[in-house]
Amino acid sequence: MRADPLRIAVLVSGEGTTMAALAQAITRGTLPARIVLVAADRPHIHALDRARELGLPTQVFSPREGPTGAWQQKLVDALVKERTELVVLAGFLRVLDRPFFEQFTGRIVNTHPSLLPKFGGVGMYGPRVHAAVLASGDRVTGATVHLVTPDVDRGPILAQEEHPIVPGESAEALSERQKPLEHRLLIEVVRRFSTGELSLPYLVRGPSV
Repeated sequence: MRADPLRIAVLVSGEGTTMAALAQAITRGTLPARIVLVAADRPHIHALDRARELGLPTQVFSPREGPTGAWQQKLVDALVKERTELVVLAGFLRVLDRPFFEQFTGRIVNTHPSLLPKFGGVGMYGPRVHAAVLASGDRVTGATVHLVTPDVDRGPILAQEEHPIVPGESAEALSERQKPLEHRLLIEVVRRFSTGELSLPYLVRGPSV
């Protein structure tokens, strides 16, 4: 058992509901972790407002500022400064590049709103995933928490759970109905890292899932 809470950084791009769910679990005492930074790729998003209301430190790293790719190195430097142990992508819409994997290989997790490897890959996120799921005619969908690797949405699966699709529901309705499942799975994975049930860094053996 760890003596100190797991130091996590949460990367956000939108509403921040997943980040808030993590913070609330920490406040309840059910997740032995500490959010050391909420990092956004753009200003004026709801996630930053939520984080500030929760008393969490925030910072913006805009890809529009500076040379191409410089923002990721600045973000890496900030996370290193905060002694980040685990990076959580919570609705983060940027694809991570070399600086990140050089520093945090085996220490980055992401939630995805489908049963990976189905409906994953570059450009598949949020409503696009749910729309594709509904268009496929599948009767079940679900959520996945996986380790982030350079192959988008192809890292080892750490947790996954399915649930039925309601006939006639919209992509928006499916998204809202599924959020509690995504939050629960992510909190459980972070808890397992925080207690040592999952090792940090998480060692990938053999090809990615």
